[in-house]
Amino acid sequence: MTPAQRVVAIVGRPNVGKSALFNRLVGRRVSIVHAQSGVTRDRLMMEATWNEERFELVDTGGIRTVSREDRRDTIESGIRDQVRAAVTDAAAAVLVVDVERGIVPMDEEVAGFLRKAGCPAFVAANKCDNASRDAGAADFERLGFPLFPVSALHDRGIDPLMNAVAAALPPAENPSVRDPLKVAVVGRPNVGKSSYINRLLRSDRVIVSDVPGTTRDSVDIPFTVGRGPQARHYLLIDTAGIRRLGKIDNSVERFGRFRAERSIRRADVVVLVLDAVQRPTAQDKKIASMVLKESKGCVVLVNKWDLEETTQRQYGPHIARTMPFMDFCPVVFASALSGYNIRRSIEAIDHVASQVKAELPTGILNRALHNACSTVAAPSLHGRPFRIYYAAQVGTAPLTIRLFVNRPRHVPSAYQAYLMRSLRETFGLEGAPILLQFRSRHAETEAPRA
Repeated sequence: MTPAQRVVAIVGRPNVGKSALFNRLVGRRVSIVHAQSGVTRDRLMMEATWNEERFELVDTGGIRTVSREDRRDTIESGIRDQVRAAVTDAAAAVLVVDVERGIVPMDEEVAGFLRKAGCPAFVAANKCDNASRDAGAADFERLGFPLFPVSALHDRGIDPLMNAVAAALPPAENPSVRDPLKVAVVGRPNVGKSSYINRLLRSDRVIVSDVPGTTRDSVDIPFTVGRGPQARHYLLIDTAGIRRLGKIDNSVERFGRFRAERSIRRADVVVLVLDAVQRPTAQDKKIASMVLKESKGCVVLVNKWDLEETTQRQYGPHIARTMPFMDFCPVVFASALSGYNIRRSIEAIDHVASQVKAELPTGILNRALHNACSTVAAPSLHGRPFRIYYAAQVGTAPLTIRLFVNRPRHVPSAYQAYLMRSLRETFGLEGAPILLQFRSRHAETEAPRA
C-alpha cells in the first residue's frame, strides 16, 4: 500500500474508547446480516464515509497480556507494535485519550511515536460527555497535536474532529469513473430479477444515466451510488433466468444461460436473487457455485419477502444448509414489489464492492496473520513447524494474498480455511472471496491457490 492511501488509524492505550469511536464512525453503514450464526463481525478495518469522503478506518484495539509478571512490558510493546503497523500505511491518525484519567505515560509514548513517524495526528479527548468536561481536555494540549473534546458514546464533538481528519487526507482517486464496477443480477427464472432491477433504479439512492447502453452479452445500465467525486460508478447487468440444463428445450434459452454465465465472469459483484416463498433450491446452489468458482463478490437477495410469513432467523438456516460455502456473503431480505429493504440492498452492494476492491495495509495484514498462527499453529510436517515470513496483497477482485512461507506445498486445506477466517475477523471482507498464494521464500515456484 502506498503512502497516498486514504487510511485513518485510531491509536491509543487500552480502554480509552478506540473501538467506541470506530463503531461510531462506521455505524452509519448498513448492518450486514449473515445466513449462518457464529460468523464474527468484529474487525480492525472497515471503509467509512464522512460527508461524502470515503476512507479506510483502522482500529488498533485488542491488546492482550501473557502473564502478570510481564504485564507492563507486554502492554507497552503491544501498543508499539499496533501503532507501528497501523501508522506505517496511514495518511492520518486519531490518538484517543481518556479525559477522566488524564495524561498517563502511555499516552505520551504513543504521541512520541506519532511525532517520529511524521504522521498527521489529532487528539480525541474521549468521554467529554458534556460541556463541563471540556476544560479537562486542555491538559492534553501538551501532546502537541490538534485537540478535540469528544464523546464517542454520545456522538458529541465528532463533526469537528472528522472534518479536520478528512482535510488531512490525500486527494482521492476514483477508478470507477473510468472503469465502472459491474454488478450482475442472477437467479432462477421468476424469482423477481427484473422487478428488483426496476425497483432498484427508481430508488432515490441511485442516480441512473439517461440512456442505457447495450452490449452483445446483456443489457448494461449505468448508475451511481453516492454523490461527489468519490461516488461509485456501476454498470448493472441484467441477465436471463438460469434454468437447469435438462429443462432447456430451445436454443434461445440455451444462449440466455450462456450469456448469464458470461455476465457472472464479467461482474465484480453478483446479486444472487432467491425466492422467499420457494426456499433455496438445488438450482440456486448451482448458481451460487458458479459465482464462487469465478471468485466474485456476492450479495444474496431474498426477494418476495412481503409474501413470506417466516422470520429472517427461521429462513437463514435454509440458506446455510443449501449453500454453506457462501456463509461469508451478506444476506438482504427484500421485496421488489413493496420496496422493502431496497435501499439496504444498494448499501450492501456498495459495501461488497468496497470489500472486493479493498487494499489491506501490509503492516496490519502481517500482524493479523502472525497473530492467527500464534493462536492456532499449523500441523508440523516431519517435525518442521509451519512459518509465515511475510505476506502482501498482490491483487483485488478477488482479493489475492501472497504468503512467503517455509513449506508452501504442504499447507493443509483446513488451515488455509482457518487463515481466511482470521482475515475476515480482522478486515471484515463481507461478500469478498479471498485467494491465498503460498510461495517459498527461497524459490519462485507458486503453490496451488487456496
